[in-house]
Amino acid sequence: MATLALAAAGAAAGSAVLPAGFSVLGATISGATIGAQIGALAGSFVDQSLFSASGQSRALTGPRLSDLRITSSSEGAPIPRLYGRARVGGQVIWATDFDEEIVSREAGGAGKGGAGGGAAEQITYRYYANFAVALAEGEISGLGRVWADGAELDLSSVTYRLYLGNETQDADSLIAAVEGAANAPAYRGVAYIVFERMAVADFGNRLPQLSFEIFRAVDDFHKRVRGVVMIPGSGEFAYSTVEVTGRDLNGTQTAENVHTRQGGTDWSVSLDQLEASLQEVRSVSLVTSWFGTDLRAANCKIRPAVEIRDKSTKPLVWRVAGVTRSAAEIVSDHDGRPAYGGTPSDQTIIDAIRDLKGRDLSVTLTPFILMDVPAGNVLPDPYTGLSGQPPYPWRGRITINPAPGRTGSPDKSAAAAMQLASLVGTAAAAHFAIVDGQIIYSGPDEWSYRRFVLHHAHLAKAAGGVDAFVIGSEMRGLTEVRSEASSYPFVTALVTLAADVKAVLGPDTKVTYAADWPEYFGHQPQDGSGDVLLPPRSALGLIEHRCHRDRSLLAAERLARGARSCGLHRRCAIHL
Repeated sequence: MATLALAAAGAAAGSAVLPAGFSVLGATISGATIGAQIGALAGSFVDQSLFSASGQSRALTGPRLSDLRITSSSEGAPIPRLYGRARVGGQVIWATDFDEEIVSREAGGAGKGGAGGGAAEQITYRYYANFAVALAEGEISGLGRVWADGAELDLSSVTYRLYLGNETQDADSLIAAVEGAANAPAYRGVAYIVFERMAVADFGNRLPQLSFEIFRAVDDFHKRVRGVVMIPGSGEFAYSTVEVTGRDLNGTQTAENVHTRQGGTDWSVSLDQLEASLQEVRSVSLVTSWFGTDLRAANCKIRPAVEIRDKSTKPLVWRVAGVTRSAAEIVSDHDGRPAYGGTPSDQTIIDAIRDLKGRDLSVTLTPFILMDVPAGNVLPDPYTGLSGQPPYPWRGRITINPAPGRTGSPDKSAAAAMQLASLVGTAAAAHFAIVDGQIIYSGPDEWSYRRFVLHHAHLAKAAGGVDAFVIGSEMRGLTEVRSEASSYPFVTALVTLAADVKAVLGPDTKVTYAADWPEYFGHQPQDGSGDVLLPPRSALGLIEHRCHRDRSLLAAERLARGARSCGLHRRCAIHL
C-alpha cells in the first residue's frame, strides 16, 4: 500500500518541482516520472518494515497447469498380436485428470537492501497421473523393461499393476474405484498396465512417451518345465535378497547386485520373472562355486575367492568359510577384468535358500568347482607332461599325475590313492559348527574337497535344510582312477561323503552325484583290455541315482535291490 501511495505522491511532487523535467542524451524525462519512481522506492521500504514487524507473510505462487494433456489415444487403433519378445508403445485406454498436490513451505529472507526479515510462503504444485495403457492381445507371458521418453524407467519408483490379458481377469481396483464397480471394464483378452499416481514432474508435467518390452510364449513348453538351475554360481552378492553397494579406493560407489530398473535386486527380479513365465516350476537347483587351482589332484586346492580385495561393501560384508575379504584369494584376471565373479558370500546363500523355500520351491544345493587356472600358467599338465595347463579347464579334467594311460601313471596303484587322498582331505562333519548364522570351521588347515562339500552342507542346514544336495558333478577324471584293477578310491570317498552329508541334513534330504555322460556307461579303460567296469555296488544305498535322460532322482531303495537301470531307458547304466 505504501508503495502505491508514495508513488502517486511522488509523481505530484515531481510535477510541481520539475514541471519541465530535464533532458538526458537528448531524451526528456518528466518530473512526474522521476517523482513516482522515488516515491515507489521509498514506499517499498515502508511496506517491508511494516510487514516484518507484524509478522505478516507473503505468498509466492509457482506455475500451475491449466488443463490435462495426455499422450494421444486413437480410437479404432489395432491391438498388436505378439510372438516371442517385442517392444511396443501401447495405447492409453483410460485416464483421470491429474492429481494435484499443493506444497507450501516457508521461504524466509531479508528484505531489499537487507531491511526486515519477514517470512515468505512458497507455494508449488506437484502432479500425478493415473492411467492405463493397452499393450497387446492377451494372454502375454510377462513384462520386461519399460522406457519413458527413451530412458529406462525404474519400476521400483512407480506403482503399477500388470494384467496379462486372460479371459477371466477382473477390473483394476483403481478403475473400479473411479468409475464404479458396475462401470469398470476388465479389458478381458487385452494385456494392459495401470499406473497409479505416477509423478510427472520429471517429464515436464505431462505423460511420458512409454514403450514396453513384452513377452509371449509361442507354445506350451513353458507349462511343461518343472525345474531350473539357478546360475551364475559366482558373484559375491549375486544371490543377495537385499541391495548391496560397494565402494572402491577411489570412493566410487556402485550397486553390487542391482543391474536392472525393474525394481529390486537381480535375485528378486529373476525369481519374480521365473514365477511369472514358468508357473509350473517347482524345483530350483542353486549352484554355488569355489575355485580349483590345479588339474593335478595332489596339488589342487578348492577354496573361495573374491573379485577384488580393496573394496568395502554395505550392508553386507563378504565372508566365506570364516575368511574375510582381506584374507581371501583373488580370482585371476582375463583381459584386464576378473575372470570370474567371486564366491557368493555365505549369508547370501543362506538367504537365497530361505527365499526359494518361502516361494514354495523345492531346493537342490549344488556346490560347484570352477577351475581358476589362467592363461600363461606354468603348471605341469598331467595329460601331456608339458609346462602349462590349458587355461580355465573343465573340472572333469582333474586327475592324478601323470594321468591314466600315460607312461609312468600311478593308476591302479596305492600311489594313485595317495594323490586322491590329498584332494579329498580329512575334514569331518564334527569340525563344523553354526554360530550366529555363520559356519565355523575348526578342522585341519586344508582347502580340500571334503571341506568344500561339508561347508555347503552346513550352509543348507543353517538355512533350514534343503530337499536335495549334490556332492559332486562330472568329476570323471577322478571317478575313473583306480588303486587296484577294480578299486575306485574317489568313488569310495564319495560314498563316505554322501553318508556324512546325509547325517548333517537328515534322512529326508536326497543326496546325489551328477555324473558326466560317459560315467553312465561304467568305466571303459583305454588300455586295450576291452573291460567295462562298474564301481562298487555299495554306493547304491547311499547315493540316489539320476536317470541319463531326465536326471530326475530315483528311489535309492529300488536301486539297492539290484536294479542296473532306471527301468525306463536301456542306456541308463548305474555308475554309483
